[in-house]
Amino acid sequence: MPTYEYSCPKCGVFELVQSIKAEPLATCPACGSPVKKLVGRNVMVLYKCDGFHNTDYRSSEYKTKAKQEQAGSVSSTSSSTPAKASEKKAGD
Repeated sequence: MPTYEYSCPKCGVFELVQSIKAEPLATCPACGSPVKKLVGRNVMVLYKCDGFHNTDYRSSEYKTKAKQEQAGSVSSTSSSTPAKASEKKAGD
């Protein structure tokens, strides 16, 4: 259920968890003064599926170039590791 903010002239700002279908409060539950419903400013949206990130819709050309770069970086790091190991043996 969403959380709504209300403003009371005596009590200040307070939050209330209400159903979307519920009528907004007219009076403060603490003091009985008339309240105003405030516009929410802290809305959290959580996307739990594919298609909401900008990289999900990349072109096929971009994807093939990215795969080529990844393959190139993997082979260059794997080839440099044995060279360093052989340098250590030569130095010992």
